[in-house]
Amino acid sequence: MTTALPQPLRNTRVLSLALNLPGPAALMRCARLGADCTKLEPPPPLGYPSADPMGIYSPVAYATLHSGVRVLHAHLKTPEGQAALHEELARTDVLITSFRPSALTKLGLGWEALQAQYPRLSLVRIVGAAAERAEEPGHDLTYLADAGLVTGTEMPPTLYADMGGALMASEAVLQALLERGHTGGGVCIEVALADAAAWLAQPRDWGLTTPEGDVGGNHAGYRIYPCADGRVAVAALEPHFAASLCAAAGLPASGDPQVLRARPTHEAVAGFLRTQTRAQLDGLAKAQDIPLHTLA
Repeated sequence: MTTALPQPLRNTRVLSLALNLPGPAALMRCARLGADCTKLEPPPPLGYPSADPMGIYSPVAYATLHSGVRVLHAHLKTPEGQAALHEELARTDVLITSFRPSALTKLGLGWEALQAQYPRLSLVRIVGAAAERAEEPGHDLTYLADAGLVTGTEMPPTLYADMGGALMASEAVLQALLERGHTGGGVCIEVALADAAAWLAQPRDWGLTTPEGDVGGNHAGYRIYPCADGRVAVAALEPHFAASLCAAAGLPASGDPQVLRARPTHEAVAGFLRTQTRAQLDGLAKAQDIPLHTLA
């Protein structure tokens, strides 16, 4: 069995004008899929390593995102910058942007103009929100809030909408190339970060992760519990895993969801885990094949 990853984007040229996180993360995914990736960004301001905000506030992230990517510099509002841009576009299969639609039009990069000049070129247009809301300002946090994924006043542990949007954008690159294979022409695909947040929110919308849902805390085998010297994330959802957990806790070995949802089961499992150290629980997981992960 080969360990090399497939390279479905080999011999494909992807050009990105997108700054910050979603666009560069999408380009990084394309590079890992074998694409020849180029990013065109403004020249760095005096004293700064990059004009991309990510290169200023997180050089480590910027370096990771641009590994294997050719970075060029040009002012797109100048004739010289436009010449550099169109030199790249003439040999590009997919263009990724993250400007608002009105800004793209001002730069001569509206879809109609691109399609007329480069009929085989596809555009993956990353926006904050879709369609008529594409001109609204926003960031990852506001899109998560709009999708109902912000609770209390604590910040989310990662940038879900940005990274989810990056995956959707790299998927859109593949979609565009597959469609061109059928029609011979390029397509424009809009990827909205708000839609990425809404996609991630669907398990909650279906009730799976609400307090009444089995993966939201209602099932004793799928919860985070305190243990003797930290915490333990238990994911014994399937009946055979749940039965092993019940047996370890001194209960009848049952995988019946109704039993696992009952308060006495919750109390017994919580009481057992509270007496166990992380080392003991790690040993239990290995010996009894119970999916759990201990935390400080």
